[in-house]
Amino acid sequence: TGGEVSDYAAVPALMAMPVGRPRLLLADKGYDGDAVRQDLLLSGIVPVIPPKANRKNPPPCDFKAYKDRNRIERMFNRLKQFRRIATRFDKTAKSFAAFLALAAVRIWIPYFVNRT
Repeated sequence: TGGEVSDYAAVPALMAMPVGRPRLLLADKGYDGDAVRQDLLLSGIVPVIPPKANRKNPPPCDFKAYKDRNRIERMFNRLKQFRRIATRFDKTAKSFAAFLALAAVRIWIPYFVNRT
């Protein structure tokens, strides 16, 4: 979403994408809204969203599962260090996905080489 648009405005479009059905949705406080939570629960997805500070009756949040969100954010930040990925330079989805896989291999190979 753009900087002037609320984060939760993009949730319906995101949930309409034809991908596998997740069990959990990890999101930051920008997505904390009753409508978003209700839509997720009706879809069978557990929202893992920390409540905003101004909520009178904050819903529960699985903070143990929420810790994984940080790892996911760091992974995307590492991938975006490749200019070609950050700017979506590729013209086709197939070539973008191929370079995404190549960048992931480039990032993760040092973790597996020379480990004793």
